[in-house]
Amino acid sequence: MTGGYLILERPNAGLVLSTNARFYAIVKPINDEVKPESWAWKWTDVKLTSPQLSRESMYKLSLNHLTLHDSRNPFVEHAIQYAIAAAHLASHKDKEALHKLFLQGNLQVSSFSTFYFSSLDITILGSNDFYSYRNQIESLGLPLTPESLGTLAPFASITFNSGESNGANCKPEVAKTGLGSSAAMTTAVVAALLHYLGVVDLSDPCKEGKFGCSDLDVIHMIAQASHCLAQGKVGSGFDVSCAVYGSQRYVRFSPEVLSFAKVAVTGLPLHEVIGGILKGKWDHERTEFCLPPLMNLFLGEPGSGGSSTPSMVGAVKKWQMSDPEKARENWQKLSDANLELETKLNSLSKLAKEHWDVYLGVIKSCSVLTSEKWVLHATEPINEAIIRELLGAREAMLRIRILMRQMGEAAGVPIEPESQTQLLDSTMNAEGVLVAGVPGAGGFDAIFAITLGDSGSKLTQAWSSHNVLALLVKEDPHGVCLESGDPRTTGITSGVSSIHIE
Repeated sequence: MTGGYLILERPNAGLVLSTNARFYAIVKPINDEVKPESWAWKWTDVKLTSPQLSRESMYKLSLNHLTLHDSRNPFVEHAIQYAIAAAHLASHKDKEALHKLFLQGNLQVSSFSTFYFSSLDITILGSNDFYSYRNQIESLGLPLTPESLGTLAPFASITFNSGESNGANCKPEVAKTGLGSSAAMTTAVVAALLHYLGVVDLSDPCKEGKFGCSDLDVIHMIAQASHCLAQGKVGSGFDVSCAVYGSQRYVRFSPEVLSFAKVAVTGLPLHEVIGGILKGKWDHERTEFCLPPLMNLFLGEPGSGGSSTPSMVGAVKKWQMSDPEKARENWQKLSDANLELETKLNSLSKLAKEHWDVYLGVIKSCSVLTSEKWVLHATEPINEAIIRELLGAREAMLRIRILMRQMGEAAGVPIEPESQTQLLDSTMNAEGVLVAGVPGAGGFDAIFAITLGDSGSKLTQAWSSHNVLALLVKEDPHGVCLESGDPRTTGITSGVSSIHIE
């Protein structure tokens, strides 16, 4: 919500909201009958299934070298390899103990001296909200509303962008909504495997585990390393941190902490790489944060084509180097405005806790009015204090938007393009809207709004009239968790990334 670009550099902070869009990783054994010589080679099969993409792949995992062969998905590849390397380290580098983790119960030997060796079956599912179904809705002649999105089956099949989709060697790009799908997927796979292999216990993830820190911290460190290696760069890590812990105020870790992950490509044994990562000085800062009561998050998909975050970040960095003085001035003002918005939201949470009845009345009244009329309800000192903080939050968000636009203009990238500016101005002028903006790096991907009380339905209708599809996602402050059943049969619960174990 705040901290775009600044979050790349310490000690700048960002406010990160998790939502009820979540990825699931379902892990279970495949009991295959294999010959003794296969056991001697110490390898096993890993079956990876993505029903939404109608894809099923089989990989070979070397239990001697902890490497995955023939993988075509770097995020899954590194998640699997790093999670299994952590299991190897947790078993005190005893490879036989690690091998036994892949056996369900006692080793079974038939009269023909064959082994029933347990391979891994991993199914990955992503909530519909991670993907764009705009084209499907329009092709069905349905209006661009959340209700239309709600008619889709859970975990609906994903279609690809049409560009060059007929080419023989083409890899069509999946149309996404920008909710951090790769980070959520990586976190879910890492957490699922670590739990399955007994490295962590997600029924009580906050307790101290095998590595002298909480199990959530272990998941976080391994997921960060896996995600960065798959991306080919060390990013800020806010998306993985959010997937693990949920909504938060986040300050990034020093990139040097993942120097061991870079060494992995040079041939250092993976369990030593993981050991270095787990012992590293992780200096990120994470503080609990969530929206004040009776405030709701809405996300809208404008259908403008999306933006490339890496290229926009590259352009901003180039501008920083070419005009460091103006860049520092812009970033300092932007940091101050971000802090001001954070302060106002925290103050509103405090006022709600201390004066609930008055707070409830003010929010209810303001939810049906445009912001310039909110002052009409500042009739008592507490009412006045609440409305002052509401208006202060709006002013801080307006300053953030101005400064982000100025940064984009100086760097030559559309952080808040003109089309988004018009849409956001219209949104902030609507009844019951507190703030609106472009999340993260900005561009054409999405817009967000924070509304008061029950004003959201009017906003989604207004968005629809502007050809903006309001998504079904809501804020949910929780991170990774263990589920009790297959989400395809038990329904979707709240969170960011989730796992299911069999």
